[in-house]
Amino acid sequence: MCGILGSVNIPFNNALLNTIEHRGPDDSGMKKVIVNGNLIQLAQRRLAIVDLTPAGHQPMHSGCKCFTLVFNGEIYNHQELRNRLPKSIKYKGHSDTETILYYIKEFGIKGIKDFNGIFSIAILNRLANKLFLVRDPFGVKPLYYHIGKDNNLIFSSEMRPIEALLSKSNLNYQAMATLLRLRFNPAPDTLNENIKKIRPGHYLEIDLNRDQLVYNHHSFINSVPRTINYHPSVVLNLYGQKLENAVKRQLLSDVEIGVLLSGGIDSAVIAALAQKHCQGKLKAFTIGFEGDYLEDEISDAAETAQILGLEHHYKKISFTDFLTKLKECSRIVEEPLATTSIIPMYFLAELASKKVKVVLTGQGADEPLGGYARYKSELILNKIPGLLQNLILPIMKIRKFRNEKVQRGINVLGYYNDVNRFLVTYEVFSQCEIQKLINVSDYHSVKRLNYFYDLLDCKNKTHPVERMMALDTRFNLSDDLLNYTDKITMNFSMECRVPMLDLELVHFIESLPYDLKLNHKEGKLIHKRYAQSILPSKIINRKKKGFQSPTNTWFKSNSSIIKDLLLTEDTAFSKVFNQNFVGEIINQHQDGFNREKQIFLLLSIYFALESFEIQDLQDLKVKDLSLG
Repeated sequence: MCGILGSVNIPFNNALLNTIEHRGPDDSGMKKVIVNGNLIQLAQRRLAIVDLTPAGHQPMHSGCKCFTLVFNGEIYNHQELRNRLPKSIKYKGHSDTETILYYIKEFGIKGIKDFNGIFSIAILNRLANKLFLVRDPFGVKPLYYHIGKDNNLIFSSEMRPIEALLSKSNLNYQAMATLLRLRFNPAPDTLNENIKKIRPGHYLEIDLNRDQLVYNHHSFINSVPRTINYHPSVVLNLYGQKLENAVKRQLLSDVEIGVLLSGGIDSAVIAALAQKHCQGKLKAFTIGFEGDYLEDEISDAAETAQILGLEHHYKKISFTDFLTKLKECSRIVEEPLATTSIIPMYFLAELASKKVKVVLTGQGADEPLGGYARYKSELILNKIPGLLQNLILPIMKIRKFRNEKVQRGINVLGYYNDVNRFLVTYEVFSQCEIQKLINVSDYHSVKRLNYFYDLLDCKNKTHPVERMMALDTRFNLSDDLLNYTDKITMNFSMECRVPMLDLELVHFIESLPYDLKLNHKEGKLIHKRYAQSILPSKIINRKKKGFQSPTNTWFKSNSSIIKDLLLTEDTAFSKVFNQNFVGEIINQHQDGFNREKQIFLLLSIYFALESFEIQDLQDLKVKDLSLG
């Protein structure tokens, strides 16, 4: 697990590389080569997890010196891949980096489709004079890049090194509109119009053979598998085997591994399986909240730890803790998000990093297994005839519901196109609200979602809920939950692994009929059935809390602090946003309409905009920004 940095025709030094030292404090390396007159630099900061010896040093070269690689992540099936390679290869060590270097040399760049892991990779092929930038199929590891106008390129695991080399940060207003709608910016966009990110399951090919660099984007994502009707007597055992194998694979490490433990079923299942295959007590870590809040999971997690025989560590935080880390978390995550769990993740990662170098998490279970309320709503909606939807829609939309989930369910009535309906389900701010906030309409969200809808061949899945789950697994997760988890854990020089997103496991889950995964009352059916074989019912039957903060309550009781930030004049935020409408949103929350996600997103944007050069909003109105 590491941080990578590289460029074509943009020189940089160790000072720039050390801006991502937190991602790899154990070692660093840099290589410069000339390819067809182009200066190529590849650099890395290393967090040593597998093969702690100098044999794992990067940049790593093949024996013939024709292939050079820098790599961030872990390839859990690397031993299996190594067994497919010629026996004549003389390895220097046992790192997965060396395995994938020779695997790509042997099978070409398309061999990456065989990698079961989390990764961002840059590999230079001097035989073909090509550089490839690769991001894993679920986008667990980020990879950003900037294409310059002067035949140059720079890429990195984080945005900061790229921003340091740019003369200024130009705000992408279409990306801002998309962010306000979706709660995150899907690849390839960021708020900085000069910085892009590789899509999950894609690679960027840079051809160095010509006078001008040539860029081509390619996907290596497979379409969603066809449904297989497994025999009822074997399907549960198969699921258990796939899940246990995923956890065993992700225990690959030469350092101690811990687990991030909530009070829920997902992290409990991962912890139980990990403890089964670990020697000694597995260390578990939980964050909670001072005061009496439903979101606090410490007592539930402590009970789980006691039942499973884990060594439990926990910490409670207050609103003051939350508030003091808002700006810091904005800096670390780099991209604004509407996800309030960013702040508790900061304290959780800080706590765990004092004891271990690697943690497992239950993250990634809800999307392929149907754990969210929106999937149940999609099932129910699919049973309501279109004519009836059209009849009840005007009646239901007359009033506004204080319950956010109910309101979302009402908002999607009358939408028959999958992508348009999904967007309404996802949206944090509506199109109308975005127009009021920044005077720009969102046109990119539908394009970004349609891209993955077509790429995954979603139309060939029988039920729309299956299409939504497949999209969420590859579209929503990568640049939201997985993004902040990577950035925050790596800020504390700690690797976070997600066994529920094991490639083989997800492929199996997506091949199951949807009614094995959810019904209109509950989700993760097969997951819970399997859990009954390894966990007591008191853990399985707990009410789902999710990894959340009590921001609903905190934002109500501290609205004056929020207004002092967001409604202050002469800030970068005030030049972009209509502060009168921002004030209305804060007041709506005070009046009992849950707007915590919206407020948290605006706070995240507030801090992010501090690094941008912003024109006054009145000047911007002369442009037709809505055309995107």
